[in-house]
Amino acid sequence: MSRSVVYTPAALRQFDALEAYIAENASLQTAQRYVAGIIRFCESLTLFPQRGAPREDLGPQVRLIGYRRRVAIVTQIDGDKLVIVGVFYGGQNIEAAFGAD
Repeated sequence: MSRSVVYTPAALRQFDALEAYIAENASLQTAQRYVAGIIRFCESLTLFPQRGAPREDLGPQVRLIGYRRRVAIVTQIDGDKLVIVGVFYGGQNIEAAFGAD
């Protein structure tokens, strides 16, 4: 079953922060291209949304998927939607964002 992909407000803020960080340290074009690549990857999850490692410690139906060895994408299946819960760059503490130990 194909699901639609939706993004939480937190994930959208994380995309913005990541783009700003890369733009500051490289270029705006590089930042936009990198974030667009992550979004394309997220959209590709519609066909097989259960990719990645299960992380039930973070919540029900939560999975963690890596992107280019630098980004961790946290997803959650919610009925017919695949929710992009968070986008964590460069070793950010995912557990702290979820209030888990």
